[in-house]
Amino acid sequence: MAYFDNAATSYPKPKAVYLAMDEFYRKSGDIGRGNNMTPSAKKIIADTRKNLQTLLQCSAKQVIFVPTATIALNIIIQGIIKNGAKNIYISPFEHNAVTRTLHYFEISGAVKIFELKVTQDLNFDLQRIKYQFEKVAPDFVIVNHASNVIGLIAPVEKIFELAKKYNAVTLVDMAQTAGLVKLNVGLETIDFAVFAGHKTLLGPTGVSGFVMKTEINLPPLIFGGTGYDSANLEMPAELPERYEAGTLNVAGIAGLNAAVNWILNQTSEKIYAEEIERRNKLLKTLQKYEFLKIVGNFENRGYVGIVSCLFDSISSDSAGKIFADKGISIRSGLHCAPLAHKFLKTFPAGALRFSVNCLTSDEDFLELEDALDAISKEI
Repeated sequence: MAYFDNAATSYPKPKAVYLAMDEFYRKSGDIGRGNNMTPSAKKIIADTRKNLQTLLQCSAKQVIFVPTATIALNIIIQGIIKNGAKNIYISPFEHNAVTRTLHYFEISGAVKIFELKVTQDLNFDLQRIKYQFEKVAPDFVIVNHASNVIGLIAPVEKIFELAKKYNAVTLVDMAQTAGLVKLNVGLETIDFAVFAGHKTLLGPTGVSGFVMKTEINLPPLIFGGTGYDSANLEMPAELPERYEAGTLNVAGIAGLNAAVNWILNQTSEKIYAEEIERRNKLLKTLQKYEFLKIVGNFENRGYVGIVSCLFDSISSDSAGKIFADKGISIRSGLHCAPLAHKFLKTFPAGALRFSVNCLTSDEDFLELEDALDAISKEI
């Protein structure tokens, strides 16, 4: 199977990830909780937090581990709404982890949702966004750093700079960019940043998290054991324990630590350059076939390694099956981002999404071209 589904989960991983997880399971005993945790497990967790702080340039902020980016987004969004946020701005490219959570509160009248202005040629219209904020002051601004449908990179720093003039809380979803696209998460204008361990961080599934300012009092969403102060029925006020109830996925964290170390050694700049090289190769390959129409690709825009397209006269789901039968792993449909497809006018059928990273091989591209040649003869 030629793999072009890295926006869902990166594959393959750096070899060090597999070795780290295998070594952890073979050599570590009871990981426990709190003070009962083995020294090796404690060190793995502490090292991973520190390495993520280095990678994301946020040494003064706290790193919280949770199983998925969806859980991280829920903890932050629900917590900020409980703290009183009413007017919430989002981009047109948010994942359902954001939009479904907000919809739950919107239908009860607890919040109002506003969409940041983006032009049809995919420019975030900062002047119009400025006017939007003047008309209705933002309490909370959420921006997907890169769309999981077309890979478009948002000007997060500029949007959050505008938002902070109104003291809005800011959240950047870095599921498709952490460790890949440079963003100084340590900036004062960034309150929260969410990362997904199994995507651009090249780690395993089951370990993700978020970065937050330590001075923010965010009410916990999940309650449970933390390994200390067990007589207290309240969740501890200390970070990160306040948001890390239950046993952490330490083996996953070990794998993530190996991946982050690999990225730090390679450098994000080098990895991103290699991904863009492969994205350009993917574009040239897909553009050779008249039955495919590229969606949302414009010159002079920033992207990650995602390209979506439409298959002439065939629904995306049916076309996805054709590619699967040819041994090509891609993703079809709405990609858990219906707002993006409405904006791109590909709703409700969705699109075919191809996604590469720095480890996508020449063999994968050869298999893709062979499959496309075969498909072109059959239709």
